[in-house]
Amino acid sequence: MIYMSRKLSFSAAHVIRVPSWSEEENRRLFGFCSNPHGHGHDFTLEVMVSGKVNERSGIVVNIKDIDHVVKNLVNEELDGKFLNREHPFFREHVPTTENIVRYLWNSLEGNVPDSELHKIRLWESPFLYSEKEKGSMIKLTRKYHFSTVHRLHSEQLSAEENRKIFGKCNNPHGHGHNYYLDVTVAGELDPITGMVINLAELDQIVDKIVLQKFDHKHLNLDTEEFKNLNPTSENLAIVIWNLLSPHLPNLYKIGLWETEKNYFEYLG
Repeated sequence: MIYMSRKLSFSAAHVIRVPSWSEEENRRLFGFCSNPHGHGHDFTLEVMVSGKVNERSGIVVNIKDIDHVVKNLVNEELDGKFLNREHPFFREHVPTTENIVRYLWNSLEGNVPDSELHKIRLWESPFLYSEKEKGSMIKLTRKYHFSTVHRLHSEQLSAEENRKIFGKCNNPHGHGHNYYLDVTVAGELDPITGMVINLAELDQIVDKIVLQKFDHKHLNLDTEEFKNLNPTSENLAIVIWNLLSPHLPNLYKIGLWETEKNYFEYLG
């Protein structure tokens, strides 16, 4: 089986609020996104299909066919629109990123020729995206940033072994990174809010449990978690999972970018 993805962009406005709620309730749950006059995004949509390679053509599906189906849907229904006011589905359903992904999946499933819809991912911004595959579960990923110092050094290895394995990262004074943390939660959408999780609560939990603990700290010297544990990014991803999972029952995955080239993920 071959998996192939195609990306496209569109611009749309929306307002995230429940009409039957008070202004105070909407502002408490949705924050600035509840502004009645709306706000907008340049969305990026990735559509991934799967299928077997055609022996004659050497391809799974003609990209032009994917573009025709996806672009027609996006251009006619979403691009340049105010979703709450101009789209029948989003007049009745809050146009969260999760709800938009669900709508796109239901609209595209079974309509891409010669292949099967495998996954849809929609970026609202570089720091927030939602995705859906088969089944009712929808994932939401929020990206965070923190800066730390660490020294890669294992007490179970000799000084020579540490220098050989970790090189300059074994510098006794440490070195630093701008880490980017992807926290992915998964579940069914709340039928009223259209959300997998309250983003404000997610932000508060990650800030309190992870960012305040690690941001602008020396992992080896300033944190209990790494007093006796080598602060590799592999270990850091596991530690962050263990810190967050008691507070996020629907936690699905931790993704950790140490650099643009080095990425680690942990699914518990």
